[in-house]
Amino acid sequence: MKDTAMYIPTYEDMLAAHQRIAPHIHRTPVRQSAYLNELTGAQLFFKCENFQEPGAFKVRGATNAVFGLDAAQAAKGVATHSSGNHASCLSYAAMLRSIPCNVVMPRTAPQAKKDTVRRYGGKITECEPSTTSREETFARVQAETGGDFVHPYNDPRVIAGQGTCAKEFVEQTDGLDCVLAPIGGGGMISGTCLTLSTLAPETRIIAAEPEQADDAYRSFKAGYIIADDAPKTIADGLLVPLKDLTWHFVSNHVSDILTASDPEIIDAMKLIWKHLRVVMEPSSAVPLATILKNPETFRGKRVGIVLTGGNVDLDRLPWTI
Repeated sequence: MKDTAMYIPTYEDMLAAHQRIAPHIHRTPVRQSAYLNELTGAQLFFKCENFQEPGAFKVRGATNAVFGLDAAQAAKGVATHSSGNHASCLSYAAMLRSIPCNVVMPRTAPQAKKDTVRRYGGKITECEPSTTSREETFARVQAETGGDFVHPYNDPRVIAGQGTCAKEFVEQTDGLDCVLAPIGGGGMISGTCLTLSTLAPETRIIAAEPEQADDAYRSFKAGYIIADDAPKTIADGLLVPLKDLTWHFVSNHVSDILTASDPEIIDAMKLIWKHLRVVMEPSSAVPLATILKNPETFRGKRVGIVLTGGNVDLDRLPWTI
């Protein structure tokens, strides 16, 4: 992997990432629900990345970055900023390699995600819940630690790692008409684009986003990146804007971006909990919410959905707040 944030990862990078991370991640299962198929009029296939050990797909990209470091840089450790799942997954990967991990997290991040970071040995520095505060605090932490910056999504190593999920998804299903994943900064969607554009170019890629944090949707319609500094939505994992690398994949390979309101996201989350019987967080429910909102788009189709994470605060479930 070339050492530049502007390097656009390739399909070969994804294949190398899959070989590198295979000993350290789960090949997560694909689940179906007869009830949800009947409700939507589509065949839905759920790729359960919430079953990864740290509870989220981001372990793929984080592990690829950590185990791709040379010995000299690994000794200095890694550093990042994240609302939770990337912080947890990078801490987990760093723990596996026995190197330091420093993370900057919004003070409003769910306690469950902070607890997970600390359980894996990550050191947390809190910031205000805005992109500006996050990046300013991180610059100070990285200067103090010298850790390799593993960006939550705008990093070719991370995107290549996330692309391994789509590779498995294709291998586990007998062809999909479209694949949906949530979009915040765009790491999962970019990895999906990276893989499917080569492995299954006929499969449409659709991103799903909260209405209350719809900067990717507005960017997609405008043709350039529009960034919100401090959006608010129940889908706390989708609060960050697109960056140059992820915008490259979104603008070139995504077929559409659909949005759903917070109440619609919560309703979809309850349906998944009840009928798939799996624990997943609000961000993971956004794709199903958009399918329920746009049934004509998906009726009769074979639809893949990435359940991106399951790190939810059980004491503050969204339907109880």
